[in-house]
Amino acid sequence: EVHVVDSGGGLVQAGGSLRLSCAASGFTFDDYTIGWFRQAPGKEREGVSCISRWDGNTYYADSVKGRFTISSDNAKNTVYLQMNSLKPEDTAVYYCAAAPSGWAPLMNLYEYDYWGQGTQVTVSS
Repeated sequence: EVHVVDSGGGLVQAGGSLRLSCAASGFTFDDYTIGWFRQAPGKEREGVSCISRWDGNTYYADSVKGRFTISSDNAKNTVYLQMNSLKPEDTAVYYCAAAPSGWAPLMNLYEYDYWGQGTQVTVSS
């Protein structure tokens, strides 16, 4: 059975750091685009960052550029999102998702077939 499992959320003070993990179960991330999305209460789900497992290309939303870093550990079939200099406005449920495409823009949610259950990130001021 195919699963995407995201983890690593928690409560942190503003300025702190967290590292989220996205692991595949039942398939490999080869030739997939892995994206991180977030959804705050009362807001629409938004794309945060994505990485192509095919060529390593990455993309960041303007709101996180320079603070978040996405990376991939091929041996562990896991993608990470390192979040530094966290702000209260980063508070949201973060979701990992996998698209069976060499490159899938974050705006194309329909391309992302497999979604994690979400992990809560709370940044206190």
